[in-house]
Amino acid sequence: MLHTRTGAAEHRQPRLTVALARTEQEVREAQKLRWQVFAEELGARLPSTEPGVDIDLFDRHCDHLLVRDSASGEVVGTYRILTGESAKRIGGFYSDDEFDLTRLHHLRERSMEIGRSCVHPDHRNGGTIAMLWAGLAAYIQTHHYEYLIGCASVGMADGGHGAASIYNALRGSSMSPVEYRVFPRCPLPLDRLDITVDAPVPALIKGYVRCGAWVCGEPAWDPDFNTADLLMLMPLSRLDSRYARHFLKHVKID
Repeated sequence: MLHTRTGAAEHRQPRLTVALARTEQEVREAQKLRWQVFAEELGARLPSTEPGVDIDLFDRHCDHLLVRDSASGEVVGTYRILTGESAKRIGGFYSDDEFDLTRLHHLRERSMEIGRSCVHPDHRNGGTIAMLWAGLAAYIQTHHYEYLIGCASVGMADGGHGAASIYNALRGSSMSPVEYRVFPRCPLPLDRLDITVDAPVPALIKGYVRCGAWVCGEPAWDPDFNTADLLMLMPLSRLDSRYARHFLKHVKID
């Protein structure tokens, strides 16, 4: 079992805990948070079968990481994890819907895909993100995967100019070797966008890159979420040792 917690001091009740969902009800809590963030806040068109709950065909094959506010009991952050073995059974990763992953085929069974990451608007701070990443670190440590993959999203409220500019900034320093390149099925039309907009790199993408992740190619446009998605690949052998120690030092697995 994965479990870790954080607080202001050891003698006080910790405010945040992180663990894998163990019941359908716990998974439902994650799905409700996803609906709140993606549908209500960001206006995504989610193909859910139940109002107020983000459900798709991948959920039942994934592990769901939950950060919970121990004072209120509320789930305030979540990731879902799809292992290479599970992806093989169901026909592919979620990322396969957005990218041609042919050049990553030989890595599939040694990879885990992360996605549907979101944090409650009242908890968007470094502590919540750190707890999510500590949970991922514990999962990796337990299951011994070699590669972490996933789509990192950039909002397109400005029509995509900011997303194009962010990609333009990243491709100079953070691109994968050519043998790991992927190809978007619905490409963002970079040639029709202004790539000189002053757009900050989202904190999550910045964190991935600092840890050693690569951007594996041009962004895809996801019309349902109205985001530009970058396929990120992190060989765990590239994980910066400083970050590994930071996230693993608070992890307890029992």
